[in-house]
Amino acid sequence: MTTPSKLALVPFVSVDNMMKLVNNIGPAQMIAEIADYIETDFKRWELFDKTPRVAAHSDEGVIELMPTSDGETYGFKYVNGHPANMARGFQTVTAFGVLARVDNGYPVLLSEMTILTALRTAATSALVAKYLAPKGSKVMAMIGNGAQCEFQALAFQTVVGIDTVRLYDIDPEATAKAAKNLATTGLNVISCTSPEEAVAGAQIITTCTADKQCATILTDNMVGAGVHINAIGGDCPGKTELHRDILLRSDIFVEYPPQTRIEGEIQQLDEDHPVTELWRVMTSQAEGRRDAQQITLFDSVGFATEDFSALRYIRDQLANHDTFIELDMLADPDDPRDLFGMVARAAS
Repeated sequence: MTTPSKLALVPFVSVDNMMKLVNNIGPAQMIAEIADYIETDFKRWELFDKTPRVAAHSDEGVIELMPTSDGETYGFKYVNGHPANMARGFQTVTAFGVLARVDNGYPVLLSEMTILTALRTAATSALVAKYLAPKGSKVMAMIGNGAQCEFQALAFQTVVGIDTVRLYDIDPEATAKAAKNLATTGLNVISCTSPEEAVAGAQIITTCTADKQCATILTDNMVGAGVHINAIGGDCPGKTELHRDILLRSDIFVEYPPQTRIEGEIQQLDEDHPVTELWRVMTSQAEGRRDAQQITLFDSVGFATEDFSALRYIRDQLANHDTFIELDMLADPDDPRDLFGMVARAAS
């Protein structure tokens, strides 16, 4: 049997190995380090190929591909979003990702991205809040206590410096789960019985709900002057969380406007409603938070460069952590023209 060359072997990070990597590094540290990679790539935004994700929508949910390239490395993520999955015993979101060399097209990394997406989403949220949240923010309301909740809380604790998280979910069991998981983090965890109670005294409000509908998780009277809203639940057409009047009172910051106008909270607004691209804030080409009364809104839908950054980070960690296997993924005949011969010789 022909032994594959090193170039034909692709490092693969399984779910088990991703969990080992997270625990080896520590989830809070890993989130902070991924945030640094995301910030680096936002600051070289103009190098990237950019397109809204390629989506296949159904009544049950959506399956998407999220591609990008910086000219040297190509990356994509396959991800689904099926809100009814939890009731059927499946994850709402699952994902995997690939990095490849642009010069020869060979993949150089295959990785699970269900866990990694949770890490990079939290890293992105906290990174943006570092630029937009009120200085000295200590209290965050977390409305929606599902799979993303604890990652967000850790991210804001580590990157922004919050010390208190106020939890609310329509399912009290979800809140109890999150409170239990966060009990040893050093955060002051307060379980609330209503969204109004959760937002009381919070400088940062994070909304992260899963239902594919135009919901009103935050009403206009729940949002006072000076807060930062991290809206991460609305991520496809027909799915929103905020009352339209909140958007009209806020300065809105987005990743990539052509995608956010389709999928984000701003699908409720006119197509020419002004928004600010985050990369411009991070490169000091646009203003972020101006004053203590301003309401800032991160209309987060997730963008391919963030997944690219997270995959770059994982690839760099493999030099120091034995948390991968090598897959024989690429046919590698001695003579590139003789693929048939390679197959025929394998029979002998």
